[in-house]
Amino acid sequence: MERYFKAFSNGYTGYFNYLLNEMLNPSWHNYFYWLVGLSLTVWALEILFPWRKDQPVLRQDFFQDLFYLFFNFFLFSLVGYNALSNVGVQAFSDFLGLFGIRNLVAFEIQSWPVWGQLLTLFIVRDFIQWNVHRLLHNVSWMWEFHKVHHSVEQMGFAAHLRYHWMETIIYRTFEYIPLAMIGFGIQDFFLVHIFTLAIGHLNHANIDLPLGPLRFLLNSPQMHLWHHVEVLPTDRPNGINYGITLSIWDYLFRTAYQPYAGSHLKLGFPDVGKFPHTLREQLLHPWHQPSSASLPAIRKKLAR
Repeated sequence: MERYFKAFSNGYTGYFNYLLNEMLNPSWHNYFYWLVGLSLTVWALEILFPWRKDQPVLRQDFFQDLFYLFFNFFLFSLVGYNALSNVGVQAFSDFLGLFGIRNLVAFEIQSWPVWGQLLTLFIVRDFIQWNVHRLLHNVSWMWEFHKVHHSVEQMGFAAHLRYHWMETIIYRTFEYIPLAMIGFGIQDFFLVHIFTLAIGHLNHANIDLPLGPLRFLLNSPQMHLWHHVEVLPTDRPNGINYGITLSIWDYLFRTAYQPYAGSHLKLGFPDVGKFPHTLREQLLHPWHQPSSASLPAIRKKLAR
C-alpha cells in the first residue's frame, strides 16, 4: 500500500512541478504555450476566413469550451489523472508479476531511427484511438460520457477538447498495453502530440480546408462536421467518420461518409436541446443515466 501511495504522491507533485515549469518558462519545447499559440492561430483563421460567415466569432458555448480545452489538456492531469495512472501502472505491473511476467515489451524498436519510432507511435496510437472512438458511440455507458463532446451545436476550434474527463481514462486504458508492448525507446513524443493537437483544432474549426487527394489520408473540418450531425444516415445509425487525425481508417473500414461539403449541418444528437448547459451538470449527467440510453437505442426509439 505504501508503494501505491508513493506512486500517487510522486505523480501528483511531479505533474504540478512540470506544469508550473511549463507556465513560467516559455520555450519551443513547451506544451502549454503551444496549446495557447495553436489555439490563437486557428481562432485567427476562423475570424479571417470563416467557413460559416454567419456564425458569431464568440460562438455558442465559446468560453465554456475554452475551459474544457485547458482543463482536459492540463488541469485534469494535475487534479488526479497523472497520479492515479501511476497507481494503475504499478497495480497492473504487480498483477502481471503474479504470473511471472516482468516485462510487457513484445519487440524492441529502440534501435530504429527516431523518425521511425515517432511514425510508428503516431500510426498505432491513431488506430487505437479510432477503435476507442467507435466504442464511445456503440457502448451505452461510454456514449453517456461522449455526449458532452457531441452536445456542441456551433462548431469551433475549442470544441476539439470539449469532452468529459472520463474519456481520457477510457482512451489511456486502451492505449497502455499495445504501446507498452511495442517498447518505444524514446520518451519525448512532443512532435506527435503537437501534430495531433493542430489537426484536431483544424478539424473542429470554422474554416474551409479542402485537402484534395489528401482527404483519404487526413481528417478535415468538412469530413468531421458530418461526424457531429444530429441526423445520421439510416444505414449507419451509430456514427460515421470516427477518424481522430487520420481518415484512412474510415475509408478502409467503410465508415466514411461525406455526401457533400455542407457548412450548415444541424449538429448534436436526438434531444440535444434537453442536454445540460452548465459545466457542473454536464460533468455529472453521465453518472445519472440508465445504461440502456445509448445513441443507437435512442435513434431506434425515435424512428418508431
